[in-house]
Amino acid sequence: MKKILYATTFIQTISENNQLNQEIINEIIQQNYVSITQNIEKFLLEQVEKNKSSGLILGLSGGIDSAVLAYLCKRVLKEKTLVIIMPDTEITPRNETEDALKMVELTGLEYKLIDIKPIVNEYLRYLEPDERAEGNLRARIRTNILYYYANAKNFLVLGSSDKSEYLLGYFTKYGDGASDLTPIISLYKLQVREIAKFLGVPKNVIEKKSSPHLWKDHEAEKELGASYEDIDSILYCIFEKKLPEEEIANKLQIGKSAIEKIQRLHLNSEHKRSSQQKPFSD
Repeated sequence: MKKILYATTFIQTISENNQLNQEIINEIIQQNYVSITQNIEKFLLEQVEKNKSSGLILGLSGGIDSAVLAYLCKRVLKEKTLVIIMPDTEITPRNETEDALKMVELTGLEYKLIDIKPIVNEYLRYLEPDERAEGNLRARIRTNILYYYANAKNFLVLGSSDKSEYLLGYFTKYGDGASDLTPIISLYKLQVREIAKFLGVPKNVIEKKSSPHLWKDHEAEKELGASYEDIDSILYCIFEKKLPEEEIANKLQIGKSAIEKIQRLHLNSEHKRSSQQKPFSD
């Protein structure tokens, strides 16, 4: 699902040989995934009880982030989780829907399959064409459907944004960025891949290229202009290690312009991580 697309230049990796400091990548991925999983499971159980909710609902796209959510729910709230698979059959690759259905089979979670193509087309009868806006419309339609069933069943909506996408603003505002709970928002994309291995998510889902599938041939890394190894390493050095720009460039053997663009994406998307803005009163 996991995205709004910013009117800004693509991130460009400057390093001639595209070699990052493997030490940083290892530092990112070498975590206690048993403990992390237990903490997330405890969080989900506590939130369901605290909010007097009947269960959880999530959109399953066939990608890694929503797959991790499904596998976490299977472990602790299997009988209280509803999965909604919402392809736009004109845009979403068939193998994505097949992967989502396979994960439903493997987890045993209750699910509904809803083709959003007729809904999108109904909107487009009244709207002028714009590929970017249309793509984000798909994300917002999916969120509307999730909240419809959440309201009907007294469920909490799970958001699938990870820390990498959250910090970059790589999600659709009031689309996949809207949720009640965000269980994996503290995990970088590289960490999501590792916890997916621990949880038993199918290998092909873990290794596939990330994509919101908001339009045809849509790939996250292609749109961002850098691999998640690059992106996560820069973000980790900025937000976890608190390193200055020059030290990051030296440590990662990467051009300063790539680091500056990551910082700009973060700053320019601040409105997406904040509540609605209002003028100060005297």
